Amino acid sequence: MKFLLCVLFLYLFVVPFDTLAADNAAQNICQYIAADDRNRLRSFLKTKRLKIRKIFDDISCNGQNLLLFADGRSSLATAGFLISKLPKGKVKKNLASMTSADVLAMAKKRIE
Repeated sequence: MKFLLCVLFLYLFVVPFDTLAADNAAQNICQYIAADDRNRLRSFLKTKRLKIRKIFDDISCNGQNLLLFADGRSSLATAGFLISKLPKGKVKKNLASMTSADVLAMAKKRIE
């Protein structure tokens, strides 16, 4: 009986908070990219122990991946940070979709 109550407690109270925290983290990342605040993005990732390489495929902002979202918002500092942390293959894959000349130049420099 105690086991059943513990499982019920965990299911009702612990699981929703984990998904809420993950949604909040993604929202914060998108806000920092939109505001072009590279330093806050870096410190947030460091405190949450997240790596751009690991979360890049899982998070999207307004239906775009993080790099294209930064490109669309003309967030040069955060786009440069993302480009420097991503593998060359992922940067190359997003190269054709970039619109900003400055971000495109940073991406081409990273690929070379």
